[in-house]
Amino acid sequence: MELASRNAALNGVAERVSFEECDVFERLRSLKHEGKKFGVIVMDPPAFVKSRKQIAEATKGYLTVNRRALELLEPGGYLITCSCSFHMGREAFREMLITAARLAKREVRLVATCSQAPDHPVLLSFPESEYLKCFVLQVI
Repeated sequence: MELASRNAALNGVAERVSFEECDVFERLRSLKHEGKKFGVIVMDPPAFVKSRKQIAEATKGYLTVNRRALELLEPGGYLITCSCSFHMGREAFREMLITAARLAKREVRLVATCSQAPDHPVLLSFPESEYLKCFVLQVI
């Protein structure tokens, strides 16, 4: 977080961004109760799914944080949300986001989908190497 703060200062945006370490589930809830709204929220949690057995529980976690983030976005705002869990497939992640938007009562459009950068190559013989999913959504 110190590095992110220094980088924000170097880029002249320190007064427009903030960083904090917290329990994201609780903090998103408290931000809603405080009436906070944001133009952009980036969700990049650690891998919620370490094995296939954890998919249902992890999906619930992803659903909760993404629904709460969508509730905090102002109209026109962007949610940039990621999963680095191989066992949470791209289509399952997308379906979860559809459900999160519906539960948040937000209409969203898909702006972009991304995967990992070239320094994390996908090996066709090793499907687990294609693990990163990133969706950019806009509240309309």
